[in-house]
Amino acid sequence: MRKAIALLLVLLLAACGGEEFGDLKAELKDKTKDLRGRIDPLPVVKPYEPVPYKVFDQPDPFGPSKIELVTKSAPGAGGGLKPDLNRPKEPLESFPLESLKMVGVWQQPKATFALVKADTGLYRVKVGNYMGQNFGIVTSITGNAIQLRELIQDATGDWSERQSTLQLQETGGR
Repeated sequence: MRKAIALLLVLLLAACGGEEFGDLKAELKDKTKDLRGRIDPLPVVKPYEPVPYKVFDQPDPFGPSKIELVTKSAPGAGGGLKPDLNRPKEPLESFPLESLKMVGVWQQPKATFALVKADTGLYRVKVGNYMGQNFGIVTSITGNAIQLRELIQDATGDWSERQSTLQLQETGGR
């Protein structure tokens, strides 16, 4: 009986020893016999050739001439207006005026403050503070608006004033 069991085990092991997925491997070999392992070469990259600026009667848009106009203090140019570039910047000058929102007014006996939301922060603003990226200075604060005077530079390098208003935003009961 032991011999029969041993013979049966040998036959079972011999049946399991065949190649698994032999028919799939044969078909894959048949399908890929015509394929070649070749990759197309990369396209040739042309070297960069800079284009010279040849319009000599017009200012170079990439040259420092515009910056030099700002730094030179020509008397009488632009009505004598120019921003103070040496003063320290205030936090609200890093935001465009369009992104700032007036959300409230805070009145004390000697001063009136506006509450301005910028990004995720809330700032207290008084007359004389700077806001926006155009050198805007707060000139007045009312119950529903902040008045600003901004300095804008035109194409010739002259500075001009512009009046701007930041209106109180309705909160909608939140």
